[in-house]
Amino acid sequence: MDEGWPSGPVHTLRSTGDRAARRTGRALTSALALVTSLVLNENNVGSVDGEPEDPENEVHDFPVMWAAPGSLARSLPWQLDPARRPEGWTTDLVVTDRRLVFVGSDVGMLEHSDVLGELPLDAVAGFRHMTFSSVEADVRLAFTDQSWVRLFTGARNSAERLAQMTDGTVRMLPASALTAGQRQEAARFCAGLRGHKAKQPYLPTYAMLPSGTVLMEVRSPSTSSAGCFDTAINLMTETGERTVQQPGDPDVA
Repeated sequence: MDEGWPSGPVHTLRSTGDRAARRTGRALTSALALVTSLVLNENNVGSVDGEPEDPENEVHDFPVMWAAPGSLARSLPWQLDPARRPEGWTTDLVVTDRRLVFVGSDVGMLEHSDVLGELPLDAVAGFRHMTFSSVEADVRLAFTDQSWVRLFTGARNSAERLAQMTDGTVRMLPASALTAGQRQEAARFCAGLRGHKAKQPYLPTYAMLPSGTVLMEVRSPSTSSAGCFDTAINLMTETGERTVQQPGDPDVA
């Protein structure tokens, strides 16, 4: 176990002096590519669905981390482990155009999160969507030093988008890259979601699909499944008009 990780499932809250500098979600939006809930997979083999893609690590064994001491995967925040983080905390991953930022909050809102740690994006070898998992929401985050960690994202489309982002299928966009028409449509779409106050919707994220259509996604905690997320989806043309999925684009439903 690395220094700094609690040795057991029970631990005390960090003091104010131990906390990372507080930042709001709004402060990250200028370079925001993607944000999703993230925790270590809880190694519950009985919860997996579908056919195994990696039987050695999904059937014969089910590791959540494969990493030598001092490797990049070992540097991830210990709060990603549901058994060690403070009760009631949520942890999220914010992907910008240059880095991975791991944040946590005791109120479940990105706007009130603390930064727990960050890594440069060029340290990432890729995200692999692991479909042999509960609700098909797992990813394997691999680093350039060959270490990796298996994580639960809370939603299938979050796992898909992380993989598509790193394999070049989609190009994530900051809000500043939207056209005037797209910004207007995005504001209208978000206004329509504000009535769902209990869901605490996250900041919207945007992706350019192969056809040139912009995919807008707003993730919110699921009202029916703990630890999972619902996603509201909007597809926009260059001028901001709502559209439908185009041939050749990945399935986003």
